[in-house]
Amino acid sequence: MNDPIHQPDAGNPVARDLLAWFAQARRDLPWRHTRDPYRIWVAEIMLAQTQVARVLGYYERFLERFPSVAALAAAPLGEVLKAWEGLGYYARARHLHRAAQEIMARHGGRFPEDPAAVRALPGVGAYSAAAILSIAFGRDEAALDGNVRRVLARLFCLPAPGEAALRALAAGLLPHGRAGDFNQAMMDLGATVCTPRRPGCDACPLAAHCRAHAEGREAGFPAPRPRRALPHYDVCAAVIEHEGRLLIAQRPAEGLLGGLWEFPGGKVEPGETLEDCLRREIREELAVEIAVGAPVATVEHAYTHLRITLHAFRCRLLSGEPQAVAAASRRWVRPGELERYAFSAADRQVIAALR
Repeated sequence: MNDPIHQPDAGNPVARDLLAWFAQARRDLPWRHTRDPYRIWVAEIMLAQTQVARVLGYYERFLERFPSVAALAAAPLGEVLKAWEGLGYYARARHLHRAAQEIMARHGGRFPEDPAAVRALPGVGAYSAAAILSIAFGRDEAALDGNVRRVLARLFCLPAPGEAALRALAAGLLPHGRAGDFNQAMMDLGATVCTPRRPGCDACPLAAHCRAHAEGREAGFPAPRPRRALPHYDVCAAVIEHEGRLLIAQRPAEGLLGGLWEFPGGKVEPGETLEDCLRREIREELAVEIAVGAPVATVEHAYTHLRITLHAFRCRLLSGEPQAVAAASRRWVRPGELERYAFSAADRQVIAALR
């Protein structure tokens, strides 16, 4: 039986040349060795906002732990977050877990093939839905990620293309029955050849079709967006020790780092000292009084929309029994047990400092 990847499409010259290149240059990635929609779905969610090289270290381990929709749905959220730990953008893991439970409840444990049902799953946006539908089910859906948008902007000399315009252009190039290959080829081209800086036009299969290349203005498309300054916050964390154990708190399920564990604390308010902030936060979050001791670590960390400096201090419990007032849960653990819990990258640095 002929492999369709080696049969370039004759319908339009862009698709024809792109698919011929893809047959020779496609990246060998583990999620390309399957048509299992579950495995393709996991890959696409992991790849959202994360580079391929980083995902490779997580993908196989995640599937070993959760080999099916049923296994993922049945697992406690904490285990899913632990398997995701370090990959960032934890809302993806929470949505993946909730979507698996919906697939079990509403679709009999089978990943849905209907486009509306796929798009209705938590955490599945327009891009990931199109990628899953085209790759796993062979549907003629155009997937637009950052790489594909850049390729299209250069092909058609569009400095600031809108979503509707890009979607129409991609749909017009889509070869019938080959959408999955075409989408992956466009992604590979943008990731390896038509890169943001110094695109490799000499090696590009679409150079002859590219208007930006013809004008020698590849770097101008799409037009760079001005970077906005990220707000910065000082945050304090309490490493509360009592009888050989440490107090950790679980963040609420929704919001930044939702569901992860942390050393309790919070943002420094204007006019507060670090110590005053920590005493106030622990009182509000856990309803106990603490004595603030020596610093443990100072950690700089950036998220997509803000930067923080995390100041961690050793603390001692003065009075009260910790209650999960503004936390999802709280727990006393021995230092050697911290590895069982999913923490943010910043808190992981505090744990390293404790050692």
